[in-house]
Amino acid sequence: MRKEWRGFKGTHWLSEVNVRDFIQNNYTAYNGDEQFLEAPTENTNYLWGELQKLQKQERSKGGVLDMETEIVSSMTAYGPAYITPQSKDKEAVVGLQTDKPLKRAFMPYGGIKMAEQACTTYGYQPSEKLHEIFTKYCKTHNDGVFDAYTEEMKAVRHNHILTGLPDTYGRGRIVGDYRRVALYGIDFLISEKEEDKRNCGCGVMSDEVIRLREEISMQIKALKEMKQMAMLYGYDISQPAANAREAVQWLYFGYLAAIKTQNGAAMSVGRISTFLDIYIERDLQEGTLTEAQAQELIDHLVMKFRMVKFARIPSYNQLFSGDPVWATLEVAGMGMDGRHMVTKSDFRFLHTLENMGPSPEPNLTVLYSPRLTDSFKHYAAMISVTTSSIQYENDEVMRPIWGDDYSICCCVSATQTGKEMQFFGARANLAKCFLYACNGGVDAKSREQVAPGFRPIRDEYLTWEELEPRFDQAMDWLAGVYVNLSLIHI
Repeated sequence: MRKEWRGFKGTHWLSEVNVRDFIQNNYTAYNGDEQFLEAPTENTNYLWGELQKLQKQERSKGGVLDMETEIVSSMTAYGPAYITPQSKDKEAVVGLQTDKPLKRAFMPYGGIKMAEQACTTYGYQPSEKLHEIFTKYCKTHNDGVFDAYTEEMKAVRHNHILTGLPDTYGRGRIVGDYRRVALYGIDFLISEKEEDKRNCGCGVMSDEVIRLREEISMQIKALKEMKQMAMLYGYDISQPAANAREAVQWLYFGYLAAIKTQNGAAMSVGRISTFLDIYIERDLQEGTLTEAQAQELIDHLVMKFRMVKFARIPSYNQLFSGDPVWATLEVAGMGMDGRHMVTKSDFRFLHTLENMGPSPEPNLTVLYSPRLTDSFKHYAAMISVTTSSIQYENDEVMRPIWGDDYSICCCVSATQTGKEMQFFGARANLAKCFLYACNGGVDAKSREQVAPGFRPIRDEYLTWEELEPRFDQAMDWLAGVYVNLSLIHI
């Protein structure tokens, strides 16, 4: 049975969750230049000024302004919070990760030791009660991973031949289709998930079906909790967004739910500019929104993305300098039908770098094609030169594989938005692998037999003819261990 989308005036019908279909049937391509853009509003200047003060305090305290130690983060762990107590009416987009801006949440489900070390590194004392709960009564992801490791895997991790797996610093690459909250409303998404559960298994309770039914139940619970979180701020997201303001806010609530519950090394935003432009363009045409108000919505949304923080352990900061979140947000790109997907909102997102200055977050990414409009390419180039805050990806390479609705789920990797997941890989120490090939699989530092034993090279001089088969053997072994480790983390 077809369902009409009630949040948009028109004759477009939807019979399934299909955000791409909605975008392709409703977006307005923009061929002009940046002359329509507006300067920051008074509210934007005030909020950004207050946030810059907090960022200065954060830097003066060694990179962490505040950190939670007593409350486990969840969607509803905190009440409503704002940049300043007096800024409630100034924020066009509301919602913070915790009860204070830039305060980092306590997230022990990935691993209690990791969460506690993040606290103690910056001088905070984690809760003894939570330590007891997550060591005696609650099994964390990290516990499960190490329970599954073989002795070979433990040796590989201990000797740092493979590093950077998710249990070391976060949950990996996570990007959801947060547009669905705005397009369909939570109630419709819940009903679709309930239908999935009713049709899951067809009465056959295999291990796979049991696991899937449990996961669907958790998804339904999470959607209901998302509604509760939004109600804390006075918003009912059960129904589709009816205008641009609601579309931006609904979408942000979806992202906020993710960053309140997951501390992924990359918490990307996804491909949202063309989607949001549909709402903004309609409201502009109807006279219910001005260009200044439209820019304010985008500015405030980007401001919230700039505020995302996670409690990290030292090895994370050693691996990735600058405490990144990789809240990657894509603009532009081409459609599969040959139309460019540049809208005015693509300009608006890049313009935030002028209105609020350069920033590494969100990781604004132009999906580049030579067929994009010259005016957009010129503007993007100008912003690149003046801010050094844009990255470019080759849409001509990725679109044939992932279509025209993919998202960048870390800094460079593409996935079909809302249809695929990507798990963080490890870093392979190829220099050490080379030494294993020379030393017969023995680690030169620990003297442990890590790789399978094979004859070491004892000659005074290395020759490629002798080394090549051993190096290939070591690489094949390392690749096999890597694949098995990845399966455990999935």
